[in-house]
This record gives sequence, C-alpha cells and structure tokens, in this order.
Amino acid sequence: MTTQIRTWLVERTYSDDEQNLIILVYATPDGEQYLRKERALTSFTGPSRSTYAALDVSPDQLGPVKDSDTRDRYATEATRMADEHDPDDTI
Repeated sequence: MTTQIRTWLVERTYSDDEQNLIILVYATPDGEQYLRKERALTSFTGPSRSTYAALDVSPDQLGPVKDSDTRDRYATEATRMADEHDPDDTI
C-alpha cells in the first residue's frame, strides 16, 4: 500500500494563459512539496467537483518547491488551513 501525504490548499488562481481555467495548489505543511491541479471553471459545479481543504496524495504526485519565499508562504498557508479547517471541508 502506497503511503499518502496530506497536502493543504494554499493557492487558487485564474490562469493567465487560458480563459475559464482555475489553478489549485496544494502543499505539504512544511511547504517543501506541492501539487498543482488545473480545472476548467465549468467543472466546479456539482458535489463531485468540490474543492477540499486538503488532499491525501501519493508522493510521486508532488514536486519540490525550490524558491524559499514560496516555500515559506506555502508553509504558512498550509498551517493556517490545517488550523481552521477539517481536511474534508469544501472551500
């Protein structure tokens, strides 16, 4: 069984390149690793397309955060989300 790593939603932005595309970034609590998900704005309707406060993901889905400022920001936001939300809260 693959170990899952909990990540927290740290950023939600609109894509500059494409219309109707939202970028969700989830990061580990230490800000060291992240997962980027892209979703069409139209896919946010219905209960099956909820955006959750946290996701448990496989380690191979995560990439390293190389910039120290981004790493610090992600760690701060992941900690805030963990303090204020349950993992399955919809955001």
